[in-house]
Amino acid sequence: MVWPQASTIGDILKRAGLVETKRQRRRAVAQGEVVAGASEPNGEWAIDFKGHFRTRDGMRCDPLTLTDTASRYLLDVRIIDPTFVQVQAVLERLFREVGLPEALRSDNGPPFGSVGAGGLSRLSVWLMKLGIEVRHIPPASPQDNARHERMHRTLKDETMHPPAADPREQQQRFNRFCRYYNEDRPHEALGQVPPAKLWRAPQRQMPTTIAQPWYDADHDVRKVRRNGEIKWHGNAIFISKALVDEPVGITEIDNGVRLVRFCQRDLGTIDRSGRFHSFAPPRARLRRVVQTEEQR
Repeated sequence: MVWPQASTIGDILKRAGLVETKRQRRRAVAQGEVVAGASEPNGEWAIDFKGHFRTRDGMRCDPLTLTDTASRYLLDVRIIDPTFVQVQAVLERLFREVGLPEALRSDNGPPFGSVGAGGLSRLSVWLMKLGIEVRHIPPASPQDNARHERMHRTLKDETMHPPAADPREQQQRFNRFCRYYNEDRPHEALGQVPPAKLWRAPQRQMPTTIAQPWYDADHDVRKVRRNGEIKWHGNAIFISKALVDEPVGITEIDNGVRLVRFCQRDLGTIDRSGRFHSFAPPRARLRRVVQTEEQR
């Protein structure tokens, strides 16, 4: 018996309602590593949540921490919920008070990153629109944020043994620690001077309005729909829900292969058959730049 092609059989079964279509998750295409650091204040900030703990009244505390990579200046320690809305609120207040860094280093977990195209989350999309480079460290590699992790150890020793009576008292401890850490505590890696001696406020200020990304003339621009898809050559292609209502640029890089990007971040490619292949975020390592960071 002469059978039809497998694709034709599949079409017949689909028309008969005998095939359930499922979206296949494709492994993100790696983009390699970016050795990145900062030698000047505000060239890079680091952000993370210190592991949660409970105050003596049983309330959970999730301290969000921010430091300047070059000067080790502790910008803030704030007890908040680990959500996009609350992290954005802390960052927006800080940006308005002191200014914008050039880059922000973080791990890959929410709300900082995601497993989606380019590792983008709603928070990283907002940061990129502000002109801040988003740097994600490799998964399960806290050593690539070692300066920040070392500060966490000091923070824990100085403020959480034992925990405070309640979150309000714990926040007061964190506020006092910030002043001590920045202004009084000598730092060996800084030549025994406190971070406040080296840190200065950024020159870039928070804009009153956030501009939309723009793309060169050789890019087609598509707006991401509410379901995370774009319309391309008559087909709906899923890109990322983190980019809902945002414009992405699409440019041809090979015969029929298109590159999709948002701001300066390459998100993936659309192949000739119309399938999207997402990129993982470029990984920002420090270990080849600073060899003895954990000892500092």
